[in-house]
Amino acid sequence: MERIRIALVGERNEDIVAHRGIPRALALASDAFLVDVAATWVRSDSIRDPARDFTGFAGIWCVPGSPYASMAGALAAIRHARERGIPFLGTCGGFQHALIEYARGVLGIADAEHAESCKDAPLAIVVPLECALLNVEAQVRLLKGSRLAAAYGALVSREEYQCRFGLDEAWRERLAGGSLVFNAFDKQGSVRGAELRGHPFFVATLFQPERAALRGAQPPLVTAFVQAAMGVGDELGA
Repeated sequence: MERIRIALVGERNEDIVAHRGIPRALALASDAFLVDVAATWVRSDSIRDPARDFTGFAGIWCVPGSPYASMAGALAAIRHARERGIPFLGTCGGFQHALIEYARGVLGIADAEHAESCKDAPLAIVVPLECALLNVEAQVRLLKGSRLAAAYGALVSREEYQCRFGLDEAWRERLAGGSLVFNAFDKQGSVRGAELRGHPFFVATLFQPERAALRGAQPPLVTAFVQAAMGVGDELGA
C-alpha cells in the first residue's frame, strides 16, 4: 500500500473538536484511495528550517487552534508550501495565517498582522468578526471554476465553524489582485475561503471541513488535499 506523509502544523489539543476530526478525515480519505496516510503533528515552535523540517512530507496542513505557539513557525511552514509547490491545506487559523503570509511574502506588506496576536497592529488584515462563529453551521457559496468547488462538485455547502477572527474586508481587493483567489463566501458575501492560482494545491478555509468526519461524512476538501499529496508522494518514492 502506498504511504504518504502529511505534516499537521499546530499544537495538538484533544479539547479542540477539529483536532479530533482531522485523524478521522484523513482515515476516510485513506480508505477512499487505498493509501496509508501517515500524519505527523509538527509544533509551530519547532520549525526552524522548513526545508529540513518538512523533508519527506507530501502535504502540509496548517490546522485550527491559533494563536499558534510560534506565528513565525506557522508562517514559515505556509511559505515553504507556497514556494515549493507542496500541497497545502489551511483550516480556520490556517486560513487566517495563509492570508498574512501571502500579504507579507507576495505583496510585500511586511507589517501585515493578526489582531489576535497583535491587538494594536496598525495593519491587521485578520480582525475580530462582527459576530463570532462558535460551533456554528452555515451555508457557504463556492466560486464556480475554483479548485474548492471542484472538490465539492457543487457551488453550495453547509460547513461548521469555530472562530472569532476573519479577513478585514477592507483588504479584500488588495489581496485578490494577483494569484490569490477568494473562493468561498457566506450569505452576506464575506470571504470564507481562498486558493492560489498556479499552485498544485493551495486551499484555505475559515470553516473547518474536518469536523464532518466526526459524523462519519467524508470531507471533500480533505479528500482532494490527500489526492494532491498522493502525486507528491509518488515523486518522493521514485
